[in-house]
Amino acid sequence: NTAGTSSTHVTSSQKKKKGKSEEATVPAGASSADGGFFKKVMAAAFFAGFYAIAPIFYENCNKMAKALSHPTIMYKAETNVGQVVTVDDYRESYWWLKKNTPADARILAWWDYGYQIAGIANRTTVADGNTWNHEHIALLARALTHTEKEGHRVSRHLADYILVWGGGGGDDLAKSPHLARIANSVYRDMCPGDPTCRQFGYMDRNGTPSPMMEASMLYKLHSHRLKPGVVADPNRFQHVFDSKYGKVRIFKVLNVSQESKKFVADPANRLCDIEGGWYCRGQYPPGLANVLSKAKTFSQQEDFNKKRNSAKDSDEEEYLKKYFDNMVSSPMQ
Repeated sequence: NTAGTSSTHVTSSQKKKKGKSEEATVPAGASSADGGFFKKVMAAAFFAGFYAIAPIFYENCNKMAKALSHPTIMYKAETNVGQVVTVDDYRESYWWLKKNTPADARILAWWDYGYQIAGIANRTTVADGNTWNHEHIALLARALTHTEKEGHRVSRHLADYILVWGGGGGDDLAKSPHLARIANSVYRDMCPGDPTCRQFGYMDRNGTPSPMMEASMLYKLHSHRLKPGVVADPNRFQHVFDSKYGKVRIFKVLNVSQESKKFVADPANRLCDIEGGWYCRGQYPPGLANVLSKAKTFSQQEDFNKKRNSAKDSDEEEYLKKYFDNMVSSPMQ
């Protein structure tokens, strides 16, 4: 039995050695060759797939390049009878301002168009895309979305002309519920107790304006003689221009405060950081003091560097909480 066991053990050991010997005789480059072949197959598959989608990628890039190369203030559109036309309303209106208004004319328009007006019409605008002052944007929004009478009270101290975008789509009236909310964030008397200003907007899918929207200066100018019974007050505004396809309307502000105009034009009132400097924060004319007294400085939610005041911060946090609760609980226009 012992001999048998020993014999068996030796045989087993010999088999192990034999297995190792056989493994050692496998060519060293075989494994490397298999890996290289696999990599070649993967590379071939990758390039085949790339060349398969390359024409599609190229075509999409060309389409995107053509779309982005068109000037954003001019575009092609199709009329209701299928005719393709070039809509040049925006440049046309800015050019009208340049040719038909005094060089010192000031244009009140929503800030989105400020750079275009300044660059093409070469006219001063009340606001543009570099206006970081939220309170100033809120004052502009208040003028547009408040009543026609109140809007004129502000406009006559700031501007000589008012430019509005019309024609449907994303025009000024479509944006106006958001403008009302911006105004209310600083002027809380716009929509008391309602940060989202739900009383300003459309009442149904047919575009029926709420009473507050219908009474606004923006609605009066936007829909002047286009909708039954809507006429801008001829004692406050003079309709002077409509673009070809009705995308832009321009009104002259009547009874402009010349005293306020002289005040803002006076270099002494620019409040520059140094005499003759380029950084001048300016100031509003005294004629707006009553309106400005109603303003409440708005704390931006992302302003992490401000000094905290518990009472004020608590009020702002409550305002923002109610704002977001309202946005969630009811659909906005």
